[in-house]
Amino acid sequence: MEKLRIALQKKGRLHDDSMALLKEAGIKFNTGSRTLVAQSSTFPIEVLFLRDDDIPQTIADGVADIGVVGENEVEEKDFKLTIAKRLGFSKCRLSLAIPKADEYKGLEYFEGKKIATSYPVILKKYFDKMNVNAEIHEIAGSVEIAPGIGLADGIFDIVSSGSTLVANRLKEVEVAMKSEALLVQAEGLSEGKKALIEELLFRINSVMAANSNKYILLNAPNDKVEEIVSILPGMKSPTVLPLAEKGWSSVHSVISEKQFWEIIGKLKDLGAQGILTFPIEKMIL
Repeated sequence: MEKLRIALQKKGRLHDDSMALLKEAGIKFNTGSRTLVAQSSTFPIEVLFLRDDDIPQTIADGVADIGVVGENEVEEKDFKLTIAKRLGFSKCRLSLAIPKADEYKGLEYFEGKKIATSYPVILKKYFDKMNVNAEIHEIAGSVEIAPGIGLADGIFDIVSSGSTLVANRLKEVEVAMKSEALLVQAEGLSEGKKALIEELLFRINSVMAANSNKYILLNAPNDKVEEIVSILPGMKSPTVLPLAEKGWSSVHSVISEKQFWEIIGKLKDLGAQGILTFPIEKMIL
């Protein structure tokens, strides 16, 4: 039987989020603190733990079949990889930042300036698109200190909370790209491996659907059930059951996490009572 090989970041937030997702999908690995390769006893897959910037090439070279990696790394390395799934976690942005004391009126600020970055490919594409002629200075790590030591006039780097910029007296002025974790796969995989990827995606989709929805249970006056059902479509349609008390029904459905508070307010206005919500462990669509 064929087996998949997946490349994951060996440590950090992306590693933690990736392992948590796979665990929820019923895929567990026997790992130790220094394990670089691990097998799963619950799915035909093994994992390689790598540096995040090595993952795209590892997949492109056929050493791994699939991998979880930041969109920024996929864009920077520019290998031919297929995006199998956007995973929605480990979100960040790639931004231009300049010294806090400098006045900023627009992209013309960067004309002729020296910009330090670990992402020269992405930055060059952005500057070319915006018709900005700047000098790109590639450095690895600690990009944010470059302006303070006179190495560059500004930086282009990953921003999450922005606290690192503040600590180095920098301010974010332009967002060039938004990034999230991607599940990517190599080209030319066998039919057997493609089938395993489909099964893996089925599990991941079920987990992600469950995490983005809530199960809701409420009591509704019968004369308002039709209106309440109209704002609770569920997966197909809500379940409506009569209560022991005449004139009332119990309504069961699924609602999106994004619409949760908006829908709850409407339900209350329509007279719904005893509203309960529950997390969904898995959701098979």
